[in-house]
Amino acid sequence: MADSVVSGLVWILNTGLLKSGSAVHMIQALVFYFLSTVLVLGGLGVITSRNPVHSVLLLILSFFTSAGLFVMLGAEFIGMLMVIVYVGAVAVLFLFVVMMLDINFSDLRKGALQYVPLGLAIGAVILFEFIAIFTVWEFVPNFEDLKLTPMEEGVSNTKALGHVLYTDYFLVFQVAGLVLLVAMIGAIVLTLRKRSGVRRQVVSDQVSRKVSDAMEIRKVTPGTGV
Repeated sequence: MADSVVSGLVWILNTGLLKSGSAVHMIQALVFYFLSTVLVLGGLGVITSRNPVHSVLLLILSFFTSAGLFVMLGAEFIGMLMVIVYVGAVAVLFLFVVMMLDINFSDLRKGALQYVPLGLAIGAVILFEFIAIFTVWEFVPNFEDLKLTPMEEGVSNTKALGHVLYTDYFLVFQVAGLVLLVAMIGAIVLTLRKRSGVRRQVVSDQVSRKVSDAMEIRKVTPGTGV
C-alpha cells in the first residue's frame, strides 16, 4: 500500500500535474477532507472510549490533525502551539497522571446517567446558538474588512502575530500573564500542606555550617575498623 502511494506521488511529480492549479486544489481538498475526517473520528473516540488512556491518545491524534488544518490555513504559529502546548504539555501530562494514579473509573461511572438529561439540555442550547449564528444573525456589510489586520506583503504569520500582539495588544497580553501568574500562585498555596514529622530544608543552616560540623576526621588503624 505504501509503495503504491509513493509511486503515485512520484508519477504526479514526473508528469508535472502539480503545475496546474486544478491539481493543486484537488490535492489540497483531499488533504483537508482526510484531516477533517480523522479529526471528527478522533473527537468521537475521545468521548466514547471507555478506557481513559485510549481517550487521551485519541485526543493527541485530534490535536495533531487540527494542527495540520491550521498549517493548511496558513496559521503555522497556531499549529505549532497545538503541537507544543496541547500535545507536548497538556495531553501528555494528563496521560501520565491517568496512568500513575490508577483510578478506579468503574466507581466514577456510577451515577453518571443522572447527568445525561442536563448534558443533553446544555448540548441543545449550544446547538441552537450555532444555528442562530449561521442563520438568524446578521453581520454588518463590511465585517470581513473589520476583522483583518493589514500587514506588509511577505510577512510570515508568526511575525505578523508577534507584531500585533506586542504593539496593539501589549497591555492586554501583560495583564493576561499576571492573571495566569496569580492563578499559578493560588494553586500552589491551595495545595500546599504542612505535615508534622517531616524534615524540611533550611538553606541558611546549610550555608552557615562549618566543615567541622559536617565532617569528622579519624585515624583508623589497619585491621581495627572504625
